[in-house]
Amino acid sequence: MRVATALVLRAGDREKLARIASARAADAGRARRARIVLLAAGGLPHTEVARLAGVSVPVVREWRSRYQAGGIRALEDLPRSGRPRTVDETRIVVTTLEKPPQRLGVTHWSSRLLARELGISSASVIETWRKWDLQPWRRQSFKFSADPQLEARLADIVGLYLNPPENAVVVCVDEKSQVQALDRTQPILPIRPGLPEKATHDYIRHGTTTLFAALEVATGQVTDACYPRHRHQEFLRFLKKVAAACPGRELHVVCDNYATHKHPKVKEWLAKNPRVTLHFTPTGCSWLNMVEIFFGIITRQAIRRGTFASVKDLIAKIGQFIDGWNDRCQPFAWTKPADELLAKVKRKETSRARH
Repeated sequence: MRVATALVLRAGDREKLARIASARAADAGRARRARIVLLAAGGLPHTEVARLAGVSVPVVREWRSRYQAGGIRALEDLPRSGRPRTVDETRIVVTTLEKPPQRLGVTHWSSRLLARELGISSASVIETWRKWDLQPWRRQSFKFSADPQLEARLADIVGLYLNPPENAVVVCVDEKSQVQALDRTQPILPIRPGLPEKATHDYIRHGTTTLFAALEVATGQVTDACYPRHRHQEFLRFLKKVAAACPGRELHVVCDNYATHKHPKVKEWLAKNPRVTLHFTPTGCSWLNMVEIFFGIITRQAIRRGTFASVKDLIAKIGQFIDGWNDRCQPFAWTKPADELLAKVKRKETSRARH
């Protein structure tokens, strides 16, 4: 086999060709040509370049020659004969931003459905969506707080995170209710090279529990308890447990506006224990409570893919996870000051009012 002479690249072209070769699908043809040139620059035989690039040998020779003659610009498509393709992008964008007609019975446009509606190709729709960064198949959630004490509560809690009182303990408390003890109907198939872990889609329910957790802001340590229900009785019982873990110290508890947290029995106990203070997050701002971060972690790492033969088994494995967490944990670092958060909230509310 005759080895072709390595193609000599022009100064600075290697990095540019590498960027082109990794371009998105819209530039697939140009990316393939760039790969051909890069492979040819490595001195590979034409047959090997053709095999790696998925083209024929004559195609390799052609793009090698075109690069030698005109550099990277020669890898562009040549002007096509005939009338230039015309796409009414404005019409595509405007129609995409509107709700589909009721007669179609859909909530949002797909590329094929919009193409059929406008009498054009779905490729034209996809190209326009990509150009204008339109993604009608996606939806994100949001919520604006209507709490009249939004600013005061937000500033209070962020102040606890960034400048906690001296010699005081700050904890974030919440309940994760309805944690299910799910057991798969067949054994889990373990991970293998080239194969992910596999589980049956169906399951057996063995009951639920409610996980109460208190995240200490300064250390990341978690105090936990599992109860069958999440009434004021369980909240007060857990609050006493958290307070007992910090004897003789001022305790600040961040929690949400759930009614059980404001029950008369809870208020009565707080009046007798003035070293404990509850700080309520604004309505609709559960993201301010850092224990929610921990709940996300334990859900992903221990609960969602867990297999539990009973509620007792579920509670035991939650305890195992939290014991391990407390051995290796680090505190979460809150970085945003209250004024930045409030400014962002106000910008979003102003944007909503305009629309």
